Amino acid sequence: MSDANETTGEGAGHKVKYRRVLLKISGEALMSDQGYGLHPPTVDRIAKEVHDVTQLGVEVCMVIGGGNIFRGLAGAAQGMERTTADYMGMLATVMNALAMQAALEDLGVHTRTISAIPMDQVCEPYIRRRAVRHLEKGRVCIFAAGTGNPYFTTDTAATLRANEMACEAIFKGTKVDGIYDMDPVLHPEAKRYDKVSYDEVLQKNLKVMDASAIALARDNNLPIIVFSLDEPGGFKGILAGEGTYTLVQG
Repeated sequence: MSDANETTGEGAGHKVKYRRVLLKISGEALMSDQGYGLHPPTVDRIAKEVHDVTQLGVEVCMVIGGGNIFRGLAGAAQGMERTTADYMGMLATVMNALAMQAALEDLGVHTRTISAIPMDQVCEPYIRRRAVRHLEKGRVCIFAAGTGNPYFTTDTAATLRANEMACEAIFKGTKVDGIYDMDPVLHPEAKRYDKVSYDEVLQKNLKVMDASAIALARDNNLPIIVFSLDEPGGFKGILAGEGTYTLVQG
């Protein structure tokens, strides 16, 4: 990430690589090993990671999947009409976003949950300029309900929102410390990429984000940093130029 502009975190005295980022995590990341739903200690741990990054003066927005509660594709595979299944999945992402908002605010981080599907009594509707203003004021914005449209994944929603918010990078938190040429859990000999191009990700079908998300990032030259969300301090460390990760760019 040496080609990124370094910025000093306000009041923190740290050099960071990016000033505004989007953190994308799966819904499954919130359930730990319990197999379904939310695991509060895991939600709290991830919230602490985000809190620590905001202390560097970095503006953070988030997109969280809903697979720990309901996955639209799985519902469609069982015979449910795809559009209905996808809307149910979007509602699951709102539940996860509200849980993360509560955990962040417990740590003193001002947070806004912003939904692509209006539900005014629960969270804000998505208005781009208002969301940008929240970020400028140091609030964490959690974008929920995907793009508001069926047939699009939360990976695509994350890339769309990152571009709309003028984020300088997407951080994709996973269970492994980067992108490998094969599944490192099943193949101990798997090789990790330090850097890989958007086209290589698409050509080699590397399971990072879905193809439409990668194409959208490529078309807007938006870097994607894949790192381990299970490594304590990993998010903050990478922003400070440390740690292990894979950079998807150019």
